[in-house]
Amino acid sequence: MDTIAIASDHAGPQLRAELRAALEAAGHAVLDLGTDGTQSVDYPDFAAAVCRAVTEGRARFGVLVCGTGIGMAIAANRHRGIRAAVLHDTTEARLTRAHNDANVACFGARTTGVETALDALRAFLAQPFEGGRHERRVAKIEAQNG
Repeated sequence: MDTIAIASDHAGPQLRAELRAALEAAGHAVLDLGTDGTQSVDYPDFAAAVCRAVTEGRARFGVLVCGTGIGMAIAANRHRGIRAAVLHDTTEARLTRAHNDANVACFGARTTGVETALDALRAFLAQPFEGGRHERRVAKIEAQNG
């Protein structure tokens, strides 16, 4: 199984714990990069830690949780080699892997229920990249990311 790097800001420890438990139950190694409390922290720091784990090869995929998932996705997508998407359902999860070769899944602890997030994460991890015409597009994204 794959190693998955996971982190959250202060809005997401509970959802992160649920996602981590499901990943471990499925046989994945989990690199948990925090935070462990609800004291205010800066989400870009946690996004950067997960992105480093992915780009350095310590993890195949990353999972980020904040209040909406949006801040984490914005911060993550600033990192070369990262393609992060906010996921609200299994369709988005499957398509972002199949078409965008996304490697970081972002969730909103205040906007997405636990079961929906778990289903989306399972779909995300199970879906291979389709390649083909999508490879050209992903290459353009990487070329523009400097």
